[in-house]
Amino acid sequence: MPASALPPPAVQLIDVAPRDGLQNEKVDVDTATKLALIQALLGTGLRRIEVASFVNPKRVPQMADAEAICAALPAVADARYAGLVLNAAGYERAKATGRLQDLNMVVCATDSFGQRNQGQTIAQGIEVVSAMARQARRDGLSAAVTVSVAFGCPFEGEVTVARVAEIAEALAAAEPDEIILADTIGVAVPTQVRATIAAVRERVGDAIPLRGHFHNTRNTAVANVLAAYEAGVRRFDASVGGIGGCPFAPAATGNVATEDLLYLFQRMGVDCGVDLAKLNEVARWMGEKLGRQLPGMVSRAGVFPPRFGDA
Repeated sequence: MPASALPPPAVQLIDVAPRDGLQNEKVDVDTATKLALIQALLGTGLRRIEVASFVNPKRVPQMADAEAICAALPAVADARYAGLVLNAAGYERAKATGRLQDLNMVVCATDSFGQRNQGQTIAQGIEVVSAMARQARRDGLSAAVTVSVAFGCPFEGEVTVARVAEIAEALAAAEPDEIILADTIGVAVPTQVRATIAAVRERVGDAIPLRGHFHNTRNTAVANVLAAYEAGVRRFDASVGGIGGCPFAPAATGNVATEDLLYLFQRMGVDCGVDLAKLNEVARWMGEKLGRQLPGMVSRAGVFPPRFGDA
């Protein structure tokens, strides 16, 4: 088969709605609804889902039921469930559930955001996360390390490409399974995304997969995902319906909608292994549970080309 006839590289979508999507919601979402959401996401074909965060429930009340969620996770052989951990105490809580395969850890790209988000400077964050990533390897768990506010900070403004690359290089020394570049407040543009990925690759090499995490605060997330894909990234976080936001960042609205990314990639001929019509149904159901229309675009517009009985 000639190279031009080869299908484009497949993409893995990681849905973060049960954790990142719900953490900033003012409406209380009970444990049963969260578990129903996880089950519904699995029903679309999604197999990597971020289900909870192990943080202080006084700071993030929506995540107070993390252990209860993990205890009742559906037993699906090929599903990978992730939990967010910010420190050693959170790590131990997550590990103790015995139900998670992946742990997500965070280093903020500015001291100001790090102090507000998790009480750490950049240097402290690198030290803590590196120790947890090494421990995860010993414990047989996968560690994904996130560089948060990698494209801009609500308190310090611009974040240089060089700083992000330096942080990624420091984290790579702990040999995590993934490095996630996160546009936490939705300020990135495609040229910045391409430059950052190139700089990180130059420092880190190709051995550690990169993953993109983009928020759609300024309506640039889909463009940024496409830029990252064209730069070689094959794993992306998204949140069904486009729900989400950071409790510690002013005006940080939702993650890019999972259905919007799926539509993009399907129309490009990129395999994601997910059913778009079913995903749209999940987004609309979640909107009913939250009592509002969610920001995801494709769940409102429907599939294309239209199929009889689909919305």
